[in-house]
Amino acid sequence: MQSIFYQRARDAGEAVRLAQQDGARFIGGGTNLLDLMKGDVEHPLRLVDITRAGLDRIDELPGGGLRIGAGVRNADAARHPAVRQHYPLLAQAMLSGASAQLRNMATMGGNLMQRTRCPYFTDTAFSHCNKREPGSGCDARQGFQRMHAILGASPACVAVNPSDMSVALAALDAVVLLRSAQGDREVALADFHRLPGDTPQQDTVLRPGELIMAIDLPPSAMARHSHYLKLRDRASYAFALVSVAAALDMDGRIVRDARLALGGVAHKPWRRREAESVLQGRPLDEAQCRAAAQHLLAGAQPLEGNRFKVELAQRAIVRALQIAGEGA
Repeated sequence: MQSIFYQRARDAGEAVRLAQQDGARFIGGGTNLLDLMKGDVEHPLRLVDITRAGLDRIDELPGGGLRIGAGVRNADAARHPAVRQHYPLLAQAMLSGASAQLRNMATMGGNLMQRTRCPYFTDTAFSHCNKREPGSGCDARQGFQRMHAILGASPACVAVNPSDMSVALAALDAVVLLRSAQGDREVALADFHRLPGDTPQQDTVLRPGELIMAIDLPPSAMARHSHYLKLRDRASYAFALVSVAAALDMDGRIVRDARLALGGVAHKPWRRREAESVLQGRPLDEAQCRAAAQHLLAGAQPLEGNRFKVELAQRAIVRALQIAGEGA
């Protein structure tokens, strides 16, 4: 049996220092990491508990916008008055994810870090998974493909990112604040998760020992015209087949600005500026919505078992934009 050392950090500085030890991993709510440890997928040598490191605040920023600490629970963020008023898209996305019990434990930083739910990754009975065992192959390509990627995949991996929250954050131009022994840096949420390429074991651009401090949301004029649409096999506690985060700045029926992101289709929240620019300066009608959908899904390469996702995503994009255009 492998021994695991547990240490509780008193602040972010101590957390970063403790994380320099070999085999160290941060733990918040533990709703994903502990499951993977019990399933023999993850094998940390040390757990650095950051639940008391002072990362559980939500603050309004001086120039407008919001800073949400990485330790804030998903449930607390979703029902926070400032999030509900100014970023209802984010609240909708978080409330559509997991169960109430899990949202009460899961943290914002942990949600960003959660790993794919591809069964060929989470079940060690399948021996070929490049994400779990680099170089071993990908059983998913010849297996049950319903949930897998149609965009941005590679021969090495066709898994998808499971987070609803990240899709909304990508559409909201969120920025992730990071801290390491080398200092602080910021990464746009849209660039935080990686496409698989030849190294699918690397889910994010985080460096070893780097800590997620907070997520910054810029001021937004899209609160009234936003919608998160999640399509799944059952009404609750299920991961998305396809999800859409749509946010619009409207002048009557004319779209001044637009944000679109897809979930359930790629290794990261999927966003293309070209799809948004199709909508800008034009009336929000079905033809424009379909054009945006075509741009967002350009280059899709479905597998035999998930070809339905292409049309499903097209219809979902159109529907999400129409609902967003109607206004809250």
